[in-house]
Amino acid sequence: MEKIEKDKMTVAELRELATHVKNLRGMLGASLSDEELSKVGRCLRSALREGSAAHDSHGLCIAVTTMQTACVFAEMVDPDHNILLAITMYPLYENSTMSAEDIRKEWGEDVAGLIEGMANVSRFSNRNSAHNQENFRGLMLGLAHDIRVIIIMIVRNLVLMRNINHHPDEDWVKNVAFEANCLYAQLAHRLGLYKIKGELEDLSLKYTNRDIYMQIAHKLNETKRSREAYIKSFIVPLKANLEAAGLKFEIKGRTKSISSIWNKMKKQKVDLPGIYDLFAIRVIIDTPLEKEKSDCWLAYSILADMYTANPARMRDWITIPKSNGYESLHATVMGPESKWVEVQFRTERMDLVAEKGLAAHWRYKGVKGDSTDHWMNNIRDILETAEAGPMQLMKNIQADAFGEEVYAFTPKGDLFKMSAGATALDFAFHIHTNVGAHCTGAIVNGAHKKLTYKIQNGDTVEILTSVNQTPRQEWLNIVTTSKARNKIKQSLNEEKQRLADLGKESLMRRAKNRKVEIDEGVLMKLIKKQGYKFALEFFAEMGADRIDSGKFLNAYVDFTTQDPDTEPEKISAEEYQIIRKEEDSKDDVLVIGEQSINGLSYKFARCCNPIYGDEVFGFISSDGAVKIHKCDCPNAAHIRERYPYRIIRADWSGKTGRMLSASLRVIGNDDIGIVANISSIIAKEPNTNLRNISIDSHDGIFQGYLVIGVTDQRQLTSLIKKIKTVSGVRDVTRI
Repeated sequence: MEKIEKDKMTVAELRELATHVKNLRGMLGASLSDEELSKVGRCLRSALREGSAAHDSHGLCIAVTTMQTACVFAEMVDPDHNILLAITMYPLYENSTMSAEDIRKEWGEDVAGLIEGMANVSRFSNRNSAHNQENFRGLMLGLAHDIRVIIIMIVRNLVLMRNINHHPDEDWVKNVAFEANCLYAQLAHRLGLYKIKGELEDLSLKYTNRDIYMQIAHKLNETKRSREAYIKSFIVPLKANLEAAGLKFEIKGRTKSISSIWNKMKKQKVDLPGIYDLFAIRVIIDTPLEKEKSDCWLAYSILADMYTANPARMRDWITIPKSNGYESLHATVMGPESKWVEVQFRTERMDLVAEKGLAAHWRYKGVKGDSTDHWMNNIRDILETAEAGPMQLMKNIQADAFGEEVYAFTPKGDLFKMSAGATALDFAFHIHTNVGAHCTGAIVNGAHKKLTYKIQNGDTVEILTSVNQTPRQEWLNIVTTSKARNKIKQSLNEEKQRLADLGKESLMRRAKNRKVEIDEGVLMKLIKKQGYKFALEFFAEMGADRIDSGKFLNAYVDFTTQDPDTEPEKISAEEYQIIRKEEDSKDDVLVIGEQSINGLSYKFARCCNPIYGDEVFGFISSDGAVKIHKCDCPNAAHIRERYPYRIIRADWSGKTGRMLSASLRVIGNDDIGIVANISSIIAKEPNTNLRNISIDSHDGIFQGYLVIGVTDQRQLTSLIKKIKTVSGVRDVTRI
């Protein structure tokens, strides 16, 4: 590599700088005036004359990379006036040529705020970020206070990655590449900057595993001609059919990114020829907003008529967009030569969002998600009625993506994420339960603090402990995190359990000495009569010597020698006054009683929801109505044991047709489309309807509860078998 004098730019660098300035001037239009560009130029030249370094510590030209960043931001995100000024002026602030006050006076409050935000993020950029990706990302967002700063940092990282190919410092390059992949690519994905994300991931693979990158690139280049010919043969008939349907559109074909291909090869454990969706076709439809969904689905239906679709690979992000606003309909079909092809349907507006992310997203629709998605939804709400450019609107949006969280370091440099308002005691429990249990205080940024100190962003916290310290009841009023509160309660409960064991042992020892037989049921009644809701609390009080076990044993003996309560008179089912229905009973599906009494008023128990064909029995309730339960109802054993005299026989009359509710629990993989497939099966089943559905998803597994209207047990059994055949469904049980 050519040796560079640190304080001078080479001729090649000066030429490149001039090219970038020219390109930037052409892209900006009216965003930056000639006067402003000239002013920026004067500031940069002045900085160079004052002896500022032309290159950074890694030999990269500061002026060139700065103008590259401005050009990339204008091209790939948005040609925003203040952002471009902040990007170009930041090096002058960084090397102290201009102060924040100078910039504020020259360029305004907004530009100065952006530059200070960039400085805040850069201040932490070398503190274990690559190894604490999720935490460091949150710290960046917490410190930046302006979402535009985060986007600037992503673009700056992209420019850096483009400039370090074959850099002599290989260890530094690998660290930069690791950070780009783990941090900036993930942030770009969260903001919908997919082009930037893809390029960062590709460059990261190139720098960390060049052999793999070059092998895949070489194989792709070898098959480029045949692949392009195949894409063309696929597009031609599809284009003709779409045009026949009256759609206005543009079709693009592309090969998947190298990093995406490599990830698939590792995941599927196959070589490049084994990747079945190596390339994708994108259909971009020109249609008004109100017809977007219908036209995308129309285009999909045309494709599905031409080729066999793979339902497992269906992705509907039109009905429910991704958390970063991405909307598209993805389908994978078996094309000519039995090759799988992925086809993406989206409108011009959707494509602009996919290409430029958040900055291009004018009208957003909120979806549920984690705390980062909640932040994205807040941004959508603000942009919903946008009248100015989106980048201009975003300058007032606070970029604390995790909203309610702060980030602090240990003395060793490890980074921890805590909820806002967390105390030093919370931090101690976050490190380890034993550290929290013995915590006596903390040293924060070199100063002693109490347990009640509230953690601030960027704090360095050292926890002080003592072996004599144990959790106290009042600690529950200090901590704010559920983890710390649960650990404190657990420790207090363990102490309570120890005392309870001592108390119960004391009572049993006294009872044994006096030859008193202890009945657990009677004991529990007496404990509740003493005013204790739980036996644990009572025995803990006894273990702490606040209740005398001898006196309580005397009370127990007195309690057991009293006359027992008289058993209430039992009335048999035959003696109950059973309610008859006033209306005609010819259509009854049940006959009740030993003599098949028709016309009785009955209800189906909600605890087991019996349907035609189940083995059932009747239970006469206090109001005279008969409740019908399944014989294997969870409450059946209790009813038979407690009220055998109120049970009456019930049989199905043989008349079907009445629709009854049955509840099912479905467990399966949380795949897109699985719920739609289950709903479709139910909808196609004759004399069946879906009355209610609730879904809960966690760690890639969903659990759904369905209430289905069916006419008999055989129909339900058949439906359960069909639902079990849905791809991704693990188990279906009736509840």
